Amino acid sequence: MSPHAFQTRADADGRSSDSRVVRCFGGLAGLCVVLSLAGCGTSTVPSGEVVRRAATPTPSATPSANASLPRGDRAVGQAGIGLSAPRSVRTPADLRRQAAERLVAANPDAVYMGEVPAILLAIPVLEVELHADGQVKRIKVVRYPGQAEDTVDVAMAAVRRAAPFGDVSRMPKPWIFTETFLFNDDRKFKPRTLDE
Repeated sequence: MSPHAFQTRADADGRSSDSRVVRCFGGLAGLCVVLSLAGCGTSTVPSGEVVRRAATPTPSATPSANASLPRGDRAVGQAGIGLSAPRSVRTPADLRRQAAERLVAANPDAVYMGEVPAILLAIPVLEVELHADGQVKRIKVVRYPGQAEDTVDVAMAAVRRAAPFGDVSRMPKPWIFTETFLFNDDRKFKPRTLDE
């Protein structure tokens, strides 16, 4: 199932947030606002470092746990504290499964289990590259959500807390896994891998 198979709140009524801006401001003026906001997109520079969107989430929307973690892709932080030692993995499927399980174990207050809601708040997708020992080397945002952009930071912080992801040196390179984060209205996520 593709990450686009899920529907976000902005998609539910058939309108994107951009179309709401046009309707709100009306005609040509609204179109100018949408076009100027389109220039605030994201891109990846050659070094693989993520360039963030210009919009800043409201302080009340960002969980306080993120405040202690560094932003950006360079710092890994105090990852894996309090978690059991990860198993060595030999296949990409084993790596994805172990990573999803560690995401849940390392972030008990930020996850939900059970059935995924029919309409989700946000669906960021991250690609995580690892060092041979399973520590995070780089995090790339593969898909930004159309709303609740702060969920990208929540997902990246969750990955850092869950590391290391196990010795991957016996796997062929590149040592990469991708995870889709299914956020509900409470800004809690479920790794999509757990539903596969």
